[in-house]
Formats: sequence, C-alpha cells, structure tokens
Amino acid sequence: MGKTVGVHEAVDPTLLNMDTTLNDPLVGRLLDGRYRVDARVAAGGMATVYRALDTRLDRVVALKVMHAGLAQDPESTRRFILEAKAAARLSHPNVVNVFDQGTDGTVAYLAMEYVEGRTLRELLQDLGNMTPREAFGVLEPMLAALSAAHRAGFVHRDVKPENVLISDDGGIKLGDFGLARATTTTATAATGKVLVGTVAYLAPEQVERGESTPRSDVYAAGVVLYEMLTGRQPHHGATAVEVIYKHVHADVPPPSHAVPGLSTTLDTLVRAATVRDPEQRPSDAEELLGLVRRTRHAMPDAELDFGAALRLPPPPEPINDNATSVFRAGEVMLPPHLAPLGLSVDSMDDEQARYGGDYEEPYSEEQQVYAPAAAPGVPAQATGGGYPHQPALPGRRRRRGPSRGMLVLAVVLLVAAGIGGGAWWYGSGRYADVPGVLNMTQADAEKRIKNAGLKVQYIGDGEFNEIVAKGSVISTDPAPGKNVTSGSTVKVMLSKGPERHVVPALANLKLEDAKKALTDAALKPGTETKVASPKPPGTVVGSTPAAGEQLQRDSVVALTVSRGPDTVVPDLTGLSLDEAKARFQPPTGITVEADPTQQFSDTVPQGRIMSFVPGVNTNVPYGTKIVVVLSKGPDLVQVPPVTGMNPDDAGRALQAAGLRVNNRMIPLIPANVGKQDPAAGSMVKRNSEVFISNF
Repeated sequence: MGKTVGVHEAVDPTLLNMDTTLNDPLVGRLLDGRYRVDARVAAGGMATVYRALDTRLDRVVALKVMHAGLAQDPESTRRFILEAKAAARLSHPNVVNVFDQGTDGTVAYLAMEYVEGRTLRELLQDLGNMTPREAFGVLEPMLAALSAAHRAGFVHRDVKPENVLISDDGGIKLGDFGLARATTTTATAATGKVLVGTVAYLAPEQVERGESTPRSDVYAAGVVLYEMLTGRQPHHGATAVEVIYKHVHADVPPPSHAVPGLSTTLDTLVRAATVRDPEQRPSDAEELLGLVRRTRHAMPDAELDFGAALRLPPPPEPINDNATSVFRAGEVMLPPHLAPLGLSVDSMDDEQARYGGDYEEPYSEEQQVYAPAAAPGVPAQATGGGYPHQPALPGRRRRRGPSRGMLVLAVVLLVAAGIGGGAWWYGSGRYADVPGVLNMTQADAEKRIKNAGLKVQYIGDGEFNEIVAKGSVISTDPAPGKNVTSGSTVKVMLSKGPERHVVPALANLKLEDAKKALTDAALKPGTETKVASPKPPGTVVGSTPAAGEQLQRDSVVALTVSRGPDTVVPDLTGLSLDEAKARFQPPTGITVEADPTQQFSDTVPQGRIMSFVPGVNTNVPYGTKIVVVLSKGPDLVQVPPVTGMNPDDAGRALQAAGLRVNNRMIPLIPANVGKQDPAAGSMVKRNSEVFISNF
C-alpha cells in the first residue's frame, strides 16, 4: 500500500484523483496571505483536507477547510472557529496539534499538524483485523489522548478509525477535534436541529436525547475496539437510520462471536465500554484506560497474540460510509417498520414542516389540555412523509349546556381511558425492559431489577472474572435493554472476583509428586533448576512463586530441585583402589574407578594411586565418577650376560635391553669382556649403567 497522509476525515476516493485536484479552485491559492494550498489529500462529510505550506514558518501543514455549504451558515462557522480554538488548547503527545485557524473570505480553515503515515482505517483495510496485543497498542494511546480532552472539559464526539493516525515512526495520534464541545456547555450530538457524528459510532444517548458526554466517547472507543478485534463494525444496515436504530435497540455483540477463540475477557471489556445505559459505562476515557490496562495485564501472552497467524479478510465496503454526517434532524426518515428514534420536539417540528406530518400540539396556556401520544404498542396512522402521526385532540370545548356536555365529555373520557388502558396493557404495558445492571453490586442490581417489575434468579454460584469485582454483576439473561413480559425472571451471573489458586507446599516432595500437586491446584509446572542440597536427588526444595502465593489459573510455577550434596575431592595419592572407594560415603553418590592403563612410578608403589580426575579439592556434584591411575611401580629391566663378548657386541646387547654402557676396557690386553657390573640376571632400573672391563 502506498504512503498516505494521516488526516482525520473519511476519504472519498472519487475526490482524490488528479483531475479533481487540478480542478479544485483552492489548490495553488494562498489562503490568508500565509498558507499555500498544494494538494487535496482527503475529503469527508464536514470538511476537505489539503496539504499546504505555511510560508511564514516554512513548514508543511494539514489545512482543513470547512465545506462551502456549512461555511455559509454563520452559526456553523462560529462553532467551527470556537471549537477549533478549544481543541488548540489541548497539549498531548497523542493529540494532533492545532496551529492556527482563520477565515479568508468565505473559506473557514483550520491549520493542523501534518502527519506522514496512515489512518487506523487504512491499516484495518490491509490487515482485516488485529490481535488483542496490537489492538491494545492502538487503543491505549488513543484513550490517553481522549483522557486529556476529557480532563480539559471537552468531548470529542467523532471517535472512529479515520481519526486515529499512525505515523511512519509508529506514533499514535487522535485527530479531528472539530466536533469537540465543552462539557460545561450543552454538549449535544443534535446541535440545535442538526445531528452530527458518524452513524457507526454514535452512542444511544446521542440519538435518543441528543446528549454527548465523555461516556459517549467511551462508547465510540468500545466500538473501535470491537472493529479492531473483528475487522467489522458491530451494527450494519441498508441505511444510516437502520444503523442508528440498532445502536439504540441492540447491544454491541461480543467480539468472540465474530472471531471464535478470542478471549471472553475481551467480551467483558467491550461490553463494559458499549453498554447502552451510559450510567453503566466508565465515566470517561481515563477510567476506561485503567480498565483496558488491567485487562491487558491480566491476559496471558497466548490470548494477547491470538489470531496473529490467521487474519480475517478485510471487510467489504460498507453501504453507509464512515464520513462524519451532518443532517437536519427532520431528514432522519425512519422506515415504516422501525420505531421512532426519540428525536426532540424541535426535530419533529422540522419533520412536520418538511414532510407534512401532523403531530400533536404541545401544552399551551390557551388549551389547558396536553395532547397525549398514542398508547404504547398501538400503531399510529401514517401520513404524507411516512412518519407516524395521530390526530390532535381538540382544544377547549364550546359550551353547549352544562349537564349534557359534561356527561358526554365524561363518557368520552371513560371510554377513551378504557380503550387506552386496554391497548396499553395488551400493547406494551405488560412488558418491561431489562435494566442495565452490569458491574452493579448484587443488592443494587436486585433492587433495580425488581423495581422494573421483574424477578431475579442467580446463575449457580457465579463465575470468576478478572475485571468485575466480586459480588457484582457480570451479565444478565436476557441482556440489558431487552423487552420482556412483566414479572419475567432475569438470570443474573455474579462475579466471584478474580480466579486465584494457592501454590501448594512442594518442598520435600519428589519431582513427579510436586508436578501432580500443581496440576491438581490448576497451576502448571515450569522450569526445573537443579541445586546442591543435602536432600536426595530429585527432591523439590522450593518453588517460584513460593508456597502460599495466589495465582491465576494455569499460571506457571518454577521448581527448584535437589541434585544431591556437592563433595570436595580429597587427596587420594598413594591409596589403594579399595581405600579410595571407602573415602566416599553412599549419600554422596561418588564412585571411584581405575583407569585400565597403569603407569610406572619410581615413588608410588605398585598398585597404589598415582593420579586422579577430578583433582584434589575439586567441588563435584552428587553422582560424580572419579577415575584413578594406578602405579605399576618402578620400570625395571634384566641385565643381559655380555662376558666373553667383544666390547662392541656387549654394548649393543646392553643398549637393546634399555641400559647404558660404561666401557672400562684396557687396550693390549685380551679384547673380550672379562667382567660386567651389575652381574648378568640382575634387575635394575631402565637406563641404568652397566660397567664392562677385560680385567
């Protein structure tokens, strides 16, 4: 894949070809007398991003230019500038820096850090999905950036893979704070009558009540985590509205359902971040970051690296793109089979004006009658735009006669009440939504479920969980938000807390017995280190972690095993083989063997030890074999008889026997040897002198 620029707008490929760049009126223009626009690099729902040169500081910047349609709206332009200034106050290594903002005629722009690299979206298109370790490597710096925003009092409102930038040096940065709003103001996804955001990542409360809080960013981050783990977005639909509807009415599924084999710990983490009730989510990105780090530390390497060898194929292009959407609330047209999204009254007024829907009139001083909505579960009549509608009740009744009118009114009200009450009961009155109780204590969860008109049944004695505290709720069946008959039973799974197993006492056990004890304790035997010890070889003398420590299931315990005692080799010179063997007691395991080749020695008697290996004072382990060399005694030869031989022959005979000749022959006397010393047949040391003479 070619290098791309890590800008934070969903890219429309049709806008990035050469002809489009050449035809773009901004390319080549000098904005505000400072920024030379060089090329268009991305375009999204809110703005177009260009690569530009800051001629004043001679540096490359990313120039985000608000779409002309939005720039013509003074309120949108004002909000764009104010929010850009707010984002510029954020200073964090994982946040894309904002350098400047301004306007040039009708062009509203934002100058930002230009990041060479690519977006998380592009990375996912290459990989398909990521291992948990890889996903955490992106998620943690992303949450660190969000935490800085939340601490500064801002909500991002558009967290998605397109806005996560991965630089060429591996740095992670979160960009596009153009939708950020101060949490101290009315932070809404529906600003006025405008709904903004990316449908795949909108939290339910953003759609239902127009509320954007740090918990909304937490929800979006949870969706991003799901997408990294599975390569897919959790909710799909033929239209944007169907996706929005699912965010409100359906839970984000567990990622392990899409990728079998993923740790269920990740299911718990995704569920904690994306639970539909915002009060059940972490309060902000910092709290979620702590939960993510605890989860990562609790997962073994095998779970963190799951899926590295087999990637899912990249997802197909979605029917609805991932661009930031900007539309009037009245333009959110629901298909007839979908329930209303809970838009505000102002949004409904827009829909009435645009599509001719006839909505009930709100309470007014003149009427003194509140126009009631249809009973839940009773279909409303459809009108012009396909929106549900009901005829409004009349206002103040004209007075036609006190008794008759009052009687008619009373009858009408009684009949209406009966019909409405019956319809309510048979429609939705006998139903209740399972409340969100995840992570709540048993007492609080039970109270909340019973207050919803439902019964509680606990599943077994609960199950272990590394994240949810002991005694708190891990899951419910049916899941939170499901619609069930009043009085139904909700099965609740409570956490038994982190699963921990005590390292048993292993000292003095045989190695095989110690391994079995670890297996019985749901732990695994690890490396074995042999050390010198008075205990018999193969006896466990200790473990790491030590006995009594509490570990997670299948944790590895290293064993320290006795190899027996070490022994210092004494001086064995001059001893017989039996005497040497007696120097070593059976507990040492030392054996003594004789080298089959013996050696002559002038100092060590025959049959005695001349040398040995290992040598004297060597520290040897249990079971060492010591090899000794025995002496054959002095090297002796027999003196041959040379009397009567001429001197030369006598000398050769003595040399052949390994002796030296000392010739004392006297000339002119008989030439043959008349005497030799030592005498013939004597045993002398090899190379000894033999005297020969003729007198």
